[in-house]
Amino acid sequence: MNGWTNVFLGVIAAATLITAILQVGVLVAAGRLVMQLMRLVNRIENEVKPIFGHLDSIGRDAARAAALAAAQVERADGLFADLTQRIESTMDTVQTAVGMPAREGAAILAGFRAALSTLQAMRSNRSRRARGEDEDALFI
Repeated sequence: MNGWTNVFLGVIAAATLITAILQVGVLVAAGRLVMQLMRLVNRIENEVKPIFGHLDSIGRDAARAAALAAAQVERADGLFADLTQRIESTMDTVQTAVGMPAREGAAILAGFRAALSTLQAMRSNRSRRARGEDEDALFI
């Protein structure tokens, strides 16, 4: 083999060695980066755990408050329904209590009107008869 072949083989060997050294360096740097990321993830996880605990308690409290509010709304709805029913019953009672005497009063007034119209009719009949008798006496 000639001299140039040995030179080229030496260049190839040196390039391979440099590539291997660079690859080992990249692997070491990647390993360090992975370790830093692992520490960062652990730190974030430790800091976030209490937040999730608080969020969980907030969620439980909100669910409890919503259940209590729903119960209060149902209770208020029941009270309003009962109040409405009692008001309707009271109004029916008042209407009956006021309506019956009013109807009876109207019937009494109708009776008085009928009696008065009968009396007026009788008076007008008497006056007609009296005029008729007076006219009969003059008719001769």
